[in-house]
Amino acid sequence: MAEVGRSARSEPQVDEVRALAACQQGDRNAYELIVERYKARAIGVARSILRDVGLAEDVAQEAFVRAFRAVKRFRLEEPFYPWFYRILKNCCLTALKRRKRRVLSLDVEDAPPVAAPPNDPSHAASREELKAQVRYAMTQVSDKHREILHLSHFDGLAYKEIAGCLRIPIGTVMSRLWAARQALKKVMEKLLHHE
Repeated sequence: MAEVGRSARSEPQVDEVRALAACQQGDRNAYELIVERYKARAIGVARSILRDVGLAEDVAQEAFVRAFRAVKRFRLEEPFYPWFYRILKNCCLTALKRRKRRVLSLDVEDAPPVAAPPNDPSHAASREELKAQVRYAMTQVSDKHREILHLSHFDGLAYKEIAGCLRIPIGTVMSRLWAARQALKKVMEKLLHHE
């Protein structure tokens, strides 16, 4: 019975490696498996960095295109997601730079609205209110903290996978994640006790 569970878990990885090998031979159809597997996660990461749903979808799509163009350089023995994550993050950072240049040229009234904290703390117990508060709190922590929180709690990555994505040692992942949780906790405490 343990054998069945082990092979069931490894099968998606085998399919992914086969698809990536086919992609390296120029097979665009094989890339669909990769895109479908990581699309939602990529949009979530991009949304976390960019704080703009529409732009996040565009940037995620751009990252998939760039990854396909660079797939011949991908080493099949390595996990795909950390490699792709770095491409996605670079696309997001480029989009942020472009947006900053555009915003600097706009009048203040034309600038995109800044997210406001939830208004009614008395409903903090409701799930939707709490989600809104967490989303707002995530916008208030540093980019490094937001990134590691997203990878850990929204993407569900293990320390080793986060270390691969960020190219930092596991010990740094652990300490940065602890600091990020503390920063988020402080923001949440202010939100819950405000007014």
